[in-house]
Amino acid sequence: MVLVQGGFSDRTHPIWAGLAAALSGEFTVYNYDRRGRGGSADNESYEVEREIEDLAAVIEAAGGSAAVFGGSSGGALALRAAAAGLPITKLAVYEPPFIVDDSRAPIAEDFREQLATLVAEDKRGEVVERFMVEAAEVPAEMVGQMRESPFWEGMTAVAHTLVYEAAVCGPGNRLPVEDLEKVKTPTLVLAGGNSAGWMQSAGKAVAQTVPSAEFTVLEGHGHDIAPEALAPPLAAYFRD
Repeated sequence: MVLVQGGFSDRTHPIWAGLAAALSGEFTVYNYDRRGRGGSADNESYEVEREIEDLAAVIEAAGGSAAVFGGSSGGALALRAAAAGLPITKLAVYEPPFIVDDSRAPIAEDFREQLATLVAEDKRGEVVERFMVEAAEVPAEMVGQMRESPFWEGMTAVAHTLVYEAAVCGPGNRLPVEDLEKVKTPTLVLAGGNSAGWMQSAGKAVAQTVPSAEFTVLEGHGHDIAPEALAPPLAAYFRD
């Protein structure tokens, strides 16, 4: 099983490290660092296709085919990889952040370009703040408090990868209907019962668009779901 992280995460993040540990008793788990974070290298130009190639390389190292789980924007990447025809035996995603209704504020069509400009100007803190407020809907005053926290430095260290998350999700985080219709892999789409309504709507829309997909709500959980809550439904799905 290959795990594909979302924004701000690498393989050592408590959610992803915990999930890998929880699943490793039953599965061989590949919890890799996406490019530009953790132990993975990067280059100056970025395209989503390069990340799909990265995932393909991990799957090849895993034996040529694998089950894949992606969380948040990592789920969006996993869906695009499945649409590209990667040898994914089963796919599960948790809350890919596509916007399918007007229940939340829209994201600018050129959000990726805006973030890239700030990165080029070395305004890494502003990149993080813009992403947190405009994409993740974190209140601005809370982000102000986060700036004083010990983990702010770690967030700014991966600020450049937020451009990648915006690229993976696409202009305006619109539902990539044409890509999703190409997914032939059996797919489980998960959402948290305590998450924002637009995230649940996104999950339903993904499941309705992917030809062989099912949708499940994990009651009592939000976007930052604990690994011990996520591991059992994933294990049950990938086991069958």
